[in-house]
Formats: sequence, structure tokens, C-alpha cells
Amino acid sequence: MELESINFSNTGESLQDLLNRIQEKKAILLAHRAVDMRKSINGLAGFLQGEYGIDPFNGDTFLFCNKQKDKVKVLQWDSEGFILTYKRMERGRFQWPNLEEEGMVTEIRRNDLKRLFQGLPMEQFMPKKNYAII
Repeated sequence: MELESINFSNTGESLQDLLNRIQEKKAILLAHRAVDMRKSINGLAGFLQGEYGIDPFNGDTFLFCNKQKDKVKVLQWDSEGFILTYKRMERGRFQWPNLEEEGMVTEIRRNDLKRLFQGLPMEQFMPKKNYAII
């Protein structure tokens, strides 16, 4: 049996594959609490069910980050099983928002997922500047 070769060295290609797997009408949900990155599919699915009361089989995409904010796991359910994507920053950290006190998960846009994986701040969490005309 021959295994298909997958190139994970090019961030753009693997990110595009991830975005292609996300169904247009499904949510991308960012978990607020840091997660132990030793958890795999069963641990993350159990975390969603036990801690948050969320069904991991509903087709949404779930993002988890560690305390150091240098590792992210993405859990997705397709019709045949789970897909787990893992990314580790070699230098720097992900621009993960501090949301622990505001609930359990926050929905983010596809564009913000791209920005997160590129190490950039997500637009929906950037402070808005209010200007007054004097």
C-alpha cells in the first residue's frame, strides 16, 4: 500500500487545504481556554462535549491553542471522520485573543483564520479607533 505524500512545508498550501475543507455555512469556533496539546482527536472532542457542551460532530471547525500561544490544533468533522491539523510556530506566537472571561467559544471569519495562521492579529479583535471631528 502506497501512502500519498503531503507537503506541509509550504504554509500557503496547507492553509488553503484547511480552508477548502471548511464548509461555507459552518462556523469556525475559537476555544477561549488553553488546551493541553498532548490531547489528540478523542481528547479534544471530549473536551468540547464535557467542558463546553458542544457537539464536535456538527461539522463546525474548532481551534485550540496552548498556554504559550505557539501551537494550534484544528479539529474538523467531515462525513467520514475527524481531521486534526496541527501547527507550531518556530519563532514568535500566534496572535490569539485573550477571551477567557467572555464565554467558551467565539466564532471567527475565514479571513481571520488566514491571518491567525500567518501570525497576524485577527481583524475582528483589533481595537477600533474612534475619531471625533472637533
